[in-house]
Amino acid sequence: MTSYKSDFLNVLQSRGLIHQVSDAEALDAACCKGPVTAYVGYDATATSLHIGNLISVTMLYWFQQTGHRPITLMGGGTSMVGDPSFRDDQRQLLTVEKIAENIEGIKKIFGKMLTYGDGPTDALMVNNADWLLKLNYVEFLRDVGRHFSVNRMLSFDSVKLRLDRDQSLSFLEFNYMIMQGYDFVELNRRYGTLLQMGGSDQWGNIINGVDLSHRMGGPQLYALTTPLLTKSSGEKMGKSASGAVWLNGDLFSPYDFWQYFRNTEDADVGRFLKVFTRLPLDEIARLASLGGSEINEAKKILATEATAVVHGRDAANAAAETARKTFEEGALAESLPTVTMTDDVRDLFFGPDGLSVLIAAQKAGFAKSTGEARRLIDGRGLKVNDETVERVLLMLTPADLNPEGFIKLSMGKKRHILLKPA
Repeated sequence: MTSYKSDFLNVLQSRGLIHQVSDAEALDAACCKGPVTAYVGYDATATSLHIGNLISVTMLYWFQQTGHRPITLMGGGTSMVGDPSFRDDQRQLLTVEKIAENIEGIKKIFGKMLTYGDGPTDALMVNNADWLLKLNYVEFLRDVGRHFSVNRMLSFDSVKLRLDRDQSLSFLEFNYMIMQGYDFVELNRRYGTLLQMGGSDQWGNIINGVDLSHRMGGPQLYALTTPLLTKSSGEKMGKSASGAVWLNGDLFSPYDFWQYFRNTEDADVGRFLKVFTRLPLDEIARLASLGGSEINEAKKILATEATAVVHGRDAANAAAETARKTFEEGALAESLPTVTMTDDVRDLFFGPDGLSVLIAAQKAGFAKSTGEARRLIDGRGLKVNDETVERVLLMLTPADLNPEGFIKLSMGKKRHILLKPA
């Protein structure tokens, strides 16, 4: 294991957050000298970041905590092209209005984890549309594009895999690498940025910026990537039974977020505590060493601490208490996630035949299709008001509402939704 002198690289290494570093010795020395500026770029492809992005925001958090200045770069310009890295096809092109809407949604998470302001280590939020949308195309090709080797760009895994599968790579997407490389050079000019960080799939794009600075006579820049985080089963993190694990509470509730980490596999508890919580390493080591039924207590702490990072301590404690009441007391906690019926579903519910439990399971996010809902019921995995559903033809009616006006739907022992008519 590499021995670092700077607090920043030591923290990242101790928490398993380093995959690759360019010129690690020089970067380590720069971090020892004084405040360094680093950035991570976020394209506005959705209205929220997801759990995969949480790792890079965590890198920025530790960067600031160890005395440096982080930049969150919003991809208002690059989002108009779309990153082709490791994708099977081209991203859907977004309108300027949709990109702006997505950026507003994404901004919500950063303020919970980073301190913004005008101080030497206060975070900055920057949008690459400020310079990319003002570029003269011919001048850009001559001044920047000439430094990129097509042969080398074709050798990157993110591109090579696409071409090896005979899947089309548009000229528009091919320009993404040039734009991201230029972002790094521009951020260095404007803010003295020396380091770009990101996931391991971004290594080629980041190195392009390092090389571009050198070819354009700029200073030495650095690249640092974090490993692709997978579960011990080999499954990639980021998906739940109801879809993506979003960081914004309106898309994925704090309770669901808590449950996602509560369901962590035993072998992943120690690793996830290092990555997703702020707990001291000695406490993490103690929790990770627990065995038998005690590991469940470590999972609850992981869930609460990770939820506190993203949604705040109050929301985390409320989610933990909701889970305790639901699982340990068998109570119907009013703070369980609630799904309101849409007009068409409500019409069925109050209609002469009632609402099919197959539709209700999909509405609750427990199944993506009728076939999947059938399999859930056949496996005795669905409950209505704590009673196992035995028949796929079961219809829900107003008679199934509890005194509070809800129907409690459960998938297994750990996922619960309150379905209400209005």
